[in-house]
Amino acid sequence: MNIRSRFPDRIADQLPREIVELARDIAALPIEHQGNLEVAYRRVVNSVLRRRRILGLVQEALSQLRLDVKYLMFDLEVTRRERDELRKQLDEF
Repeated sequence: MNIRSRFPDRIADQLPREIVELARDIAALPIEHQGNLEVAYRRVVNSVLRRRRILGLVQEALSQLRLDVKYLMFDLEVTRRERDELRKQLDEF
């Protein structure tokens, strides 16, 4: 079981070093034992990739939320300034 032959290079690069080492260790086992472990290994790989993808989405959402909050804070400050200016103009009359 060669990790390079089973996964494209870009996927192997995304995997933690320990999982790549586990693939090498499984490949070193006799063929009759590899089959049992290969199914579990693939589940672990899929789980790691799914978690990385979810983490990326969460980080992107947080970045967008931070930007949205900055815009809202700016809008709030401008609105307060406009309110204060209008109150001042009303008080002058």
